[in-house]
Amino acid sequence: MSVRLMVVDDHRLLAEALASALKLRGHRVLAAAAPSGGAAELVISRAPEVCLMGTATPAEPGVFDPVVRIKREKPQIAVVVLGPVPSPRGIASAFAAGASGYVRHDERIEGVERAMVKARAGEAAVAPQLLQQSFAELLNPAAEPDDEGARLLQMLTPREVEVLVRVAEGEDTRLIAAGMGIAPSTARTHVQRVLMKLGVGSRLEAAALAARTGLLDRAAGPVTRE
Repeated sequence: MSVRLMVVDDHRLLAEALASALKLRGHRVLAAAAPSGGAAELVISRAPEVCLMGTATPAEPGVFDPVVRIKREKPQIAVVVLGPVPSPRGIASAFAAGASGYVRHDERIEGVERAMVKARAGEAAVAPQLLQQSFAELLNPAAEPDDEGARLLQMLTPREVEVLVRVAEGEDTRLIAAGMGIAPSTARTHVQRVLMKLGVGSRLEAAALAARTGLLDRAAGPVTRE
C-alpha cells in the first residue's frame, strides 16, 4: 500500500538513498531534505502522511523540537524517527515529542516500510527488540564509571596536590623545596605521603597514575580538603 511521505535526515545523501529505495517500492516521496531551521516548515507545508526523521543524537536536548512543532501544527502527520540504538531516554523523548515510531537507522527497508504503514494507521511503530533493550536498561542500569581521578584528588591535601604536580613535571626534592619555600626534608616527607596515599612505589608511578586518571587536569580546580 503506497504511502505519501517525506524523508528528513542529518545527511542528505542518506535521505536521498532512502527516498530512492522507497520510491522503487511504490511509495510517493514528496521530498528528501537535510534537517535545518526550515525542516519543520517544509514538512508542514508539504503535509505528507508520514515523515521519516533521522537523527544521530536521540537523547540530546531539543533534538525532537521539530517533531513537537509538526504535531502541533499538523497533528495528522505521523512522524517515525530513524536513529541509532537509543537509550530509554532517547525513545521516551521521541514519543513524548509526538513521534509515532522509532526505527534503527540500520533497519532493513522492509522494517522501515512496516513502521511507516503502522504509523499511518495510528499504531505505535517500534521494534519489540528496542523495547526489550530499553526496559532491560531501565531495570538494570549500567553502573556509573568510577571517577578515579576525583577520588584520588580528594585523598590529597592542597600541599600534596602541589607536590604531585611538581613531581609530574620532573622536579626533584631540591626543586620542590625551593619552589614551595620549604625545607628539603619537608618536601621529601610530602612526596612520601603522596606516594603512600596513591598506593604507588615511585615518583614515576605517581606521575603516570596522575596522568592516566586525569588527576593533574583536575588539580587546576579548587581543592576543598585541607
